[in-house]
Amino acid sequence: MSKRNSAAAKTAARERLRVEREKQAKRAKAKRQLIVAGSIVAVLAAAGGIGYAVVQSNKPAHWESVKSEKLVKPANTSGENGTTVVIGKASAKKTLAMYEDPRCPICAQFEQTVGPTVDKDVADGKYKIQYVGATFLDDKLTGEGSKNGLSALGAALNVSPEAFLEYKSAMYSKKYHPDETDDKFKDDAYLIKVADTVPALKGNTKFQTAVKNGTFDKWALLMSEKFDTDSKKYNIQGTPSLVMDGKLVNGANGSAPMTVADYETAMAAALKG
Repeated sequence: MSKRNSAAAKTAARERLRVEREKQAKRAKAKRQLIVAGSIVAVLAAAGGIGYAVVQSNKPAHWESVKSEKLVKPANTSGENGTTVVIGKASAKKTLAMYEDPRCPICAQFEQTVGPTVDKDVADGKYKIQYVGATFLDDKLTGEGSKNGLSALGAALNVSPEAFLEYKSAMYSKKYHPDETDDKFKDDAYLIKVADTVPALKGNTKFQTAVKNGTFDKWALLMSEKFDTDSKKYNIQGTPSLVMDGKLVNGANGSAPMTVADYETAMAAALKG
């Protein structure tokens, strides 16, 4: 091989090496740019996620935000906030105030055992019933079933007093009342399922819409506030509690009567007072 050819070969080799090095340098630069860009995107995404989380954490919870909403009172109520719910014949001289929490298992037991007697007495005009709903179990056990259940009862009351009483009985029934630790009443679909056992509420789109939209959510909160106020006034320690003429109506055990016989004895005494 001549010196000329040898020199040319070396030059060509050096050129190929230079070109290859440039290609590698470009690939390395592009890779670095992608890494930097990816890091920036990740940081921005993280920042955005944190920002979103902060916004969400600062956003009022539903039941907290309900406090500032406009009050919608159910039909068949009276009083400034619609929290006076009295059911029965106008001719009945006395009124029995009944305090219950939708999630309360003892309330369910009371309704299943004594409820039919209460309904018959009211229908016979022995006395009227004033219903006061409580939601303290939501705070005690965490959840929202008491509030949501009370709101649904407001939707039933908006249909009719009779629908309200039947729906309340269905909610407390053995078939549909959940364990107090099971926050089942927070589910609108479940509340509507229970309502479908009540003729006046079955397939009732107005009732269902009110439940889904939380039309009576604020009313439920105000009703719960009434329970809190009355609890202090009458020394109510839990639910169910019964009050007539400003006095607790208790059974032989010193709390709400839980059998028909005990209830009838307690009510006979209360009605004479």
